[in-house]
Amino acid sequence: MKCPYCSGTESRVIDSRPAEDSEKIRRRRECLSCGRRFTTYEMVENTPLIVVKKDKSRQMFDREKLMRGLLRACEKRQIPLATLESLVDGIEQEFANEMVKEVSSVELGECVLRELKKLDKVAYIRFASVYRDFNDVASFMRELEKLQKEP
Repeated sequence: MKCPYCSGTESRVIDSRPAEDSEKIRRRRECLSCGRRFTTYEMVENTPLIVVKKDKSRQMFDREKLMRGLLRACEKRQIPLATLESLVDGIEQEFANEMVKEVSSVELGECVLRELKKLDKVAYIRFASVYRDFNDVASFMRELEKLQKEP
């Protein structure tokens, strides 16, 4: 591990414990060259999730891209950032648990919509309007009517 202060490559672990989410190990280290302390996080490397787009092209799942979309949908809503991060974590974990290496953008979008519907109906409609490419008021109204009919 390279020291962030002096770039020394030798350090010793002083303390080791699970991080808040229990998915990472937090390690407190001391550089053997300069004596300064720093923190590192260790986690299991997962196989990357590949998203198959509608045009059949493939790209790696981009957590930040999904977060940006959710933030836009949840703009001016009372939804904490931690809740959205947890939502994305849950979606990633769902695909990891199923040992899925490739997921279609349609399946990913539907999964996001399912979770957003539970969280906030307005954010759900906003996300759906972009994701499902509503091109007229009628398609928007049909989605609203379906939402109102649900218990």
